[in-house]
Amino acid sequence: MKEVHEYEKDLASIRSMMERSAKFISLSGLSGVLAGVYALIGAAAAYFVAQYPISPFDYRQYSISDTFFQLLLIAALVLMASLTTGLLLSKRKAKKHGLKFWTAASKRLFLNLAIPLISGGIFILIMLFTGHFGLAAPASLIFYGLALIQASSNTFDEIRYLGFSEIILGLISAALPGYGLIFWALGFGVLHIVYGGIMYNKYDK
Repeated sequence: MKEVHEYEKDLASIRSMMERSAKFISLSGLSGVLAGVYALIGAAAAYFVAQYPISPFDYRQYSISDTFFQLLLIAALVLMASLTTGLLLSKRKAKKHGLKFWTAASKRLFLNLAIPLISGGIFILIMLFTGHFGLAAPASLIFYGLALIQASSNTFDEIRYLGFSEIILGLISAALPGYGLIFWALGFGVLHIVYGGIMYNKYDK
């Protein structure tokens, strides 16, 4: 008859197999840190394009219509760099641990992320092209937070907490639209670095 600890070992193995099939556990924490760094670089670039030499902590009351397309390009470059880094590092992590990258769990994760992100992106573009610049940063944070919460059931719990943090920051930003760049840097930069670092120390090492 097997000893109790052997049964516990078998149950732990079964639980691990079920978790791997249900959740995408190859998500790289380092990619989150780098995405945060890219966002801070993008925020700095946006500041010099749209606000310099006025302090970034001063309330912005003027329109960004003259620099709209430059800012849109900066945001697109940050997004592309973050997505590329996330895919490459997550694939490398999956290979390192002998896991498949493209599984049923990863498909569900990307689908759950895509629906709020795409709909939110279209909504934000409509706002920008109709001149509602002040709500672009809050909307991007809120929709991103909703996407993370929806996708969190298919990956690590930290993603859910990051989502709630993004939504809270977005709501605060909506009440203070003149500080959109600061909140954008905090949400996509600082929070990504903090949560990415936590995930890296917990799951990547």
